Amino acid sequence: QVQLVESGGGLVQAGGSLRISCAASGRTFSRYGVGWFRQAPGKEREFVAAISGSGISTYYADSVKGRFTISRDNAKNTVYLQMDGLKPEDTAVYYCAAGPRVIVTTSGYDYWGQGTQVTVSS
Repeated sequence: QVQLVESGGGLVQAGGSLRISCAASGRTFSRYGVGWFRQAPGKEREFVAAISGSGISTYYADSVKGRFTISRDNAKNTVYLQMDGLKPEDTAVYYCAAGPRVIVTTSGYDYWGQGTQVTVSS
């Protein structure tokens, strides 16, 4: 069982930066791939970024590639999403998820956090 808690969301101006975190319980966290997803009002939840258990492999949605960076610190059981060059269209609730594989669809993850709101003003 893995419990995930996101933090670090907030309000930022366009062009600004924000780092959100996903803290996990459990001693086997390094075995799990972790993905970040986001959901804007009236839209489906979409993939943002993912990282393998070791941290060696990372994946990004085209819409955030070059602006967002995913990383993890397994000693702290935490995954981070550094978001630079934020745009109003990045406004959404951001969720982290953990699962046995690193994939870009929501169905591949077994555990989800409660989400953290990110709002980018123009």
